[in-house]
This record gives sequence, C-alpha cells and structure tokens, in this order.
Amino acid sequence: IAGTRLSPAEAGRLSTFFDTGGAIGGIVVGGVADIFDSKARTAGVFIALSLPLLYIYFNLGDQSYYWNGVILTLTGGFVNGPYVLISAAVAADLGTHPSIRGSAHALATVTAIIDGTGSVGAVIGPLATGFLTQELNAWNGVFYMLYASVIMALIFLVGPMLTELRVKPDAPVESTTDTNNVSHNSC
Repeated sequence: IAGTRLSPAEAGRLSTFFDTGGAIGGIVVGGVADIFDSKARTAGVFIALSLPLLYIYFNLGDQSYYWNGVILTLTGGFVNGPYVLISAAVAADLGTHPSIRGSAHALATVTAIIDGTGSVGAVIGPLATGFLTQELNAWNGVFYMLYASVIMALIFLVGPMLTELRVKPDAPVESTTDTNNVSHNSC
C-alpha cells in the first residue's frame, strides 16, 4: 500500500474492514429486502454492485491505507451482505416447508447443509488465491476469479429474481369492519 509492504499483522488488521463491512451489509441488505419484500432482487442488486467495487479496489486499493480500508468495508458489505440474506432466507423459507415443519432436527440439518455449502467458497477461494499468486505470480488472476464468482452468483440468482417478478401481489385486504352487521350492546 502506497509503495510499502504490509506485515502479516497489518494485513490481518486491514482484512477486518471487509468483515466489518459484511456485518453492516448483512443488516442493511436485510432491511432493504424487508422494505421492498424482495430477497432475491435485493441480493442481486447488491451483488451486481460489488463488481464495480472490486474493480475500484483493484485499481485504487494500493493508494493508501485509508482508501484500502474504505473500499474493503464497502466491498464486504456488498459481497457478504447478500450472502447473509440468502443463507438466512433459504433456511427460513425451508423452515416453513410442510416436510420440515415441526421438526427442529430436520431444520437444523437443512440449515447446516446450507451454511456448509456456502462455506465451500471460503475453502476454494484461498486455495485458488495461493495458487494464482505463488505459482503464476498473478494478482490480476485473483481479481478475475472474484469477478467470475460474482457473475456466477448473479447467474444463479436469475431464476429466483424472475420468480419474484412473476409473483402476483396479494389480493386486496378486506375491511375488518362489517357495516351491515353492527351490534350495539346496551346495558
């Protein structure tokens, strides 16, 4: 950063900005999804916006410690926020499925499978990064890998986003006041 090499401790401290952004992003993305009643489209928009942030980080992240931290925080929010929403929403949706309803054991198993599947990327990413940086000496390749991951996530979200768009709005809510059958109690 700014022409200096970070120690492992400094790099570790800097990486916490990404995690902090992810925690904040999870709250923001969840709130936006609740406001617009749209989980898949909200996740899709936030994930799509992470592409330009990754590009900005690649080009400006080495300018200063300050900008590196700011961009890492924003990127963490736009990458991890949707991940939190997706994993929680899928678990919640499956929890209401008739085949699981009433079975805490089945719900715990399904939730663990969802979370474990999401962790596959956390295993593959560092392995691929190590290979790309040590064997090929190519940080550009790491960012291409990240771009490809974001694009794949968007592709997987197309179906759920289209489903949300096709869902018809709820029927109009009927009035709870029945004007034809009003009883008057007289004491």
